[in-house]
Amino acid sequence: MADDATGGNGTATATAPSTVRRLDGAESTELAGLAAVFEDLQYVLRCCEHLVSALAAPRPDPALVEALWTGALVGYVRCFSGRAGLLTEDDLGRLELDGDVGEFHAMIKKLRDHYASRHVNPRESFTIGAAQANDGRPTGVAVVSAPRPLVDDTTVRLLGRVAYALSGLVDARMQEAQSRVLSAAGKLSPAQLSALPLVHLST
Repeated sequence: MADDATGGNGTATATAPSTVRRLDGAESTELAGLAAVFEDLQYVLRCCEHLVSALAAPRPDPALVEALWTGALVGYVRCFSGRAGLLTEDDLGRLELDGDVGEFHAMIKKLRDHYASRHVNPRESFTIGAAQANDGRPTGVAVVSAPRPLVDDTTVRLLGRVAYALSGLVDARMQEAQSRVLSAAGKLSPAQLSALPLVHLST
């Protein structure tokens, strides 16, 4: 990563460095975690963009809509992982968005559990019945399915707005964390820095 120029998400905009050494301090661990959260939020935004287009079709493809919506839900809720502790529900109050963002966030968490369930079909519910003849005798078994409604455009757009606002919050924290990482690296001598493991860069 270049020392003197960074992009909007903390990534370098200058020419790529020829050598990168891995840093394993607390500062770099925090920055790596923030970068992962930022990428998840960008993924959620991409899913929402594709969903808006998919839902605008005269006959939306249920499989495509479910796949995109499930991905958006899983990616969004993962950003609030208690293990990482990088985004919390308190951060939602800093977004200055209209409406009850906390209530919407709670609904999204419940939807994630529903769509990512290992036990419940999120698409349809099934009822088993007995087909009955006019004389009252059972003549067969009926398996009746009731499809659940697809996500609506309004919900998708609201999730996109929340993810976009959170991206700005995380981006600012990445800039601060990057400064701390650079400061920590600056305390190392050239020999100490050269002794650290190389990070192999893709070409």
